[in-house]
Amino acid sequence: MGARVGHRGRGAFAHVADWLKPPGAEGSLPMNSLGRVETVFLDAGGVLVWPNWRRVADVLQAHGVSVAPDRLAAADPLARFSLDRAELVAASNDQRRGWTFFDLVLTHAGVTLSDKTAAALDDLQAYHQQHNLWETIPDFVVPALDDLRRAGYRLVVVSNANGTVQKAFARLGLAPKVDLILDSAIEGVEKPDRRFFELALVRSGSRRGATVHVGDLYHVDVTGARAAGLTPILVDEADLRPGADCARIRSVASLHELLTRG
Repeated sequence: MGARVGHRGRGAFAHVADWLKPPGAEGSLPMNSLGRVETVFLDAGGVLVWPNWRRVADVLQAHGVSVAPDRLAAADPLARFSLDRAELVAASNDQRRGWTFFDLVLTHAGVTLSDKTAAALDDLQAYHQQHNLWETIPDFVVPALDDLRRAGYRLVVVSNANGTVQKAFARLGLAPKVDLILDSAIEGVEKPDRRFFELALVRSGSRRGATVHVGDLYHVDVTGARAAGLTPILVDEADLRPGADCARIRSVASLHELLTRG
């Protein structure tokens, strides 16, 4: 959610082709049984909030690059899928993947990367560092969180971010909907490092065996949660990982039903 969207300079766009290669198989770990769940860890970006693609399109337009917000939104899950490769996650961090993500969105949306797109992302960076660009909340998110709270689940946001998640969630009205928010930039550790999940367990007073983690990146969220002994649930909004070896939902709108079904 707090990814960097800064300028890379001339000739810095060739690397994007490397991230467009198809991801490999997720592995052969068995699907975890949900069992009795008391606490739900939730990623922020791609689970509860999405980038403000209208703002992104407006800034691109100001730099002479025309693309519809809907095209950017449609390219979003494809870009995340391109990034979600074990070897690339291991060789990078959230900040590097963040600006690569925006280049990939533009590429999937049919936009040619250039100095104009880089300048636009530089402008967006200033906004993002202060306010956080992940500020679009789909209509299903708040009702889903309300359903989970009424059912008695403890809700904890565990986000790779830039230090602004708490402020952003307060501004967007999401902070009162959860019990605790952990931001990797503040904590000094990020997913898939198991220590981030273990810190969240301690801070929230949650039991490892009764906690699930819901995230949108297999090699960040599923791999990290499993390393910490948690049950992972993958949000696969575009149905891009039908063979994933874990519980899978299209959005948090169906999370309560999944937890109830067990």
